[in-house]
Amino acid sequence: MLEWITMPEAWIALATLTALEIVLGIDNIIFLSILVDRLPEKQRPKARLIGLSLAMVMRLGLLASLAWLTKLTADLFMVLGQGISGRDLVLILGGLFLLVKSVLEIHHSIEDAGETHELAKPKVGGSFMGILIQIAILDMVFSLDSVITAVGMADHIEVMVIAVVIAVGFMMVFANAIGRFITEHPTLKMLALSFLVLVGTALIADGLEFHIPKGYIYFAMAFSFGVEMLNLRIRANKKKTAG
Repeated sequence: MLEWITMPEAWIALATLTALEIVLGIDNIIFLSILVDRLPEKQRPKARLIGLSLAMVMRLGLLASLAWLTKLTADLFMVLGQGISGRDLVLILGGLFLLVKSVLEIHHSIEDAGETHELAKPKVGGSFMGILIQIAILDMVFSLDSVITAVGMADHIEVMVIAVVIAVGFMMVFANAIGRFITEHPTLKMLALSFLVLVGTALIADGLEFHIPKGYIYFAMAFSFGVEMLNLRIRANKKKTAG
């Protein structure tokens, strides 16, 4: 069971999978931070912890269902000559969910910005359980894609489990800090929502067998984030000068 410890390729797979899970986990953290921002401030840390715990349980559960996951790649039906598998169906539905939720959040943020009489306090909405359910649904979408990738990259389920635990632990450590940072900078929140629109579109495209290289997506995200960091620095300098 532990024979993989002496295999160099297993350690390479562990490092690769851990990095992959962390990168994919950034999307989860962004969306989780935006969702829990709808709750009262006292409930946010608890929601983040429970949400990420659900993320770990869900990913480990998917890993335990490897036999089922591998069958998801078989076509279930045809649409306009295009075969649609269970994996494709989940990616398409998950991408649509992500698009709808992100667009609604963008609309809500724009409306809130126009209500100047309530800017002094954050507007909350949605039940605690409802937020957790939305987090669980989104994590299932991201987890499915990453776990299927993991199945093709590693031969030992122990390696996959360790990678998932490390990645979710990383998310737990930095989730609160990232959440506070996004809450304090509304323009960054809008940028994050735009990222999620991009990710949702990529998921739908992937489900339709139109594969967009993930390197392009993450380069676009990194470039946009770098520009926004420069804008934040400029605004901070202007405030210091004005003060």
